[in-house]
Amino acid sequence: MGKPTGFLEFDRQKVKDRAPLDRLKDFGEFLVPLKDTERRSQGARCMDCGVPFCQSSYGCPVDNLIPEWNDLIYRGKDEEAFRRLRKTNNFPEFTGRVCPAPCETACVLGVTSPAVTIKDNEAWIIDNAYEKGWMVPHRPSVRTGKSVAVIGSGPSGLAAADQLNQAGHKATVFERADRVGGLLMYGIPNMKLEKTLVDKRVQLLRDEGVEFKTGVWVGKDLKTVDLVKDFDAVLVATGATKPRDLPVPGRQFRGVHFAMDFLKANTKSLLDSQLKDGQYISAAGKKVIVIGGGDTGNDCLGTSLRHGCTALENFEVLPQPSEGRTEEFPWPTYPRLYKADYGHNEAVARFGKDPRTYSISTKEFLGNDKGELTGLVTIDVSWTKDEKGAWKMAEVPGSERTWEADLVFLALGFLGPEDEIIAELGLERDPRSNVKAAYGKFATSHPKVFSAGDARRGQSLVVWAIQEGRGAAREIDTFLRG
Repeated sequence: MGKPTGFLEFDRQKVKDRAPLDRLKDFGEFLVPLKDTERRSQGARCMDCGVPFCQSSYGCPVDNLIPEWNDLIYRGKDEEAFRRLRKTNNFPEFTGRVCPAPCETACVLGVTSPAVTIKDNEAWIIDNAYEKGWMVPHRPSVRTGKSVAVIGSGPSGLAAADQLNQAGHKATVFERADRVGGLLMYGIPNMKLEKTLVDKRVQLLRDEGVEFKTGVWVGKDLKTVDLVKDFDAVLVATGATKPRDLPVPGRQFRGVHFAMDFLKANTKSLLDSQLKDGQYISAAGKKVIVIGGGDTGNDCLGTSLRHGCTALENFEVLPQPSEGRTEEFPWPTYPRLYKADYGHNEAVARFGKDPRTYSISTKEFLGNDKGELTGLVTIDVSWTKDEKGAWKMAEVPGSERTWEADLVFLALGFLGPEDEIIAELGLERDPRSNVKAAYGKFATSHPKVFSAGDARRGQSLVVWAIQEGRGAAREIDTFLRG
């Protein structure tokens, strides 16, 4: 696919970023797209692989037809590329921005050379489709008379609602927040995903017949048993929103917050008032420490910098990853690699150093007699493998350090879905506290209730949530049609 010699002729060219110090002045997206001619060259780099691993189980969870639309980009058949992309992915405008692109680490070209810019190509296809007017609502021509309640409007719930609606069923999505989108709206900052784009995509779903009920907390405002009674099927797609805590001495001091509390409040205040209402946790003039080195931790870095923090550190208990593949992560598996994300680059530009410290563990939070956080104590840790090959962590004696801090954000991942709905319906859980529903079937222990996304599989990627929502919709459709 693509130009037969394209991978030899053209170098990998990523989208450009606005300069870090410039983009810190606002919360807007900072990626500057390539020219169309440059994008076609990137499509041309796609090889005629014998086996395109990019769309295999190692690559894209939604089985995007990647070589096909790369070839169509190269040949200038943009609308056809859009149609091919939409066959498998309900929301390429989201995944093209926030997916970590396992397709690229599985790219065959990536074995010897920089991989094809698959993620950037995907974003270009869908953005071009919006610009050209190809993204228009398509209402189903036939209705089945069956109704489905979808609890949660994150990517899994939205994908399921889209599929069910197009199959002719009446899909009603219940969201406890004031806006639709789940983590797409309040979990991912604006600079990574503009909320106008989320609103625009949700409006298309409305125009196609999906009904949304916001500000309704199922399990509190509305009994889940009533939904089961009133609808022909129910999908639990609430996500895995119970944050992992850090129960060390001093946790009670004011200034220690879960990362999502920080990010959600910031986005809501930004959308409501451009941060003028003060209804958010401000890092302005504060010394900030972020504990946790994943995407959420990086988003806390970027948000704190935009507020105007005066110092910034990022702690990760794991050791610093390798810059290249190791025996632990052979191709085409998705590797854990050392890389600088947007927040790290911005911190370097602002403070002159990378904020990350690896192999470090927090022992205690420090505070004053007013109950305010003033700092924390850490200890270095070492990692070794035991005789079975399992990693073991040990503290390094004498490596204790004290750090000043006004704010600490805990970005330590999530433990599973919240309890209200699961308890009310008596749904079985798996050993990790998620809703127990077999992969590929998505059916819970309740005969009318299904589950998908992070609520079923645990914390994962947006692209996996979409895949699960599509799969659950297929199973619900089979259940409703007998």
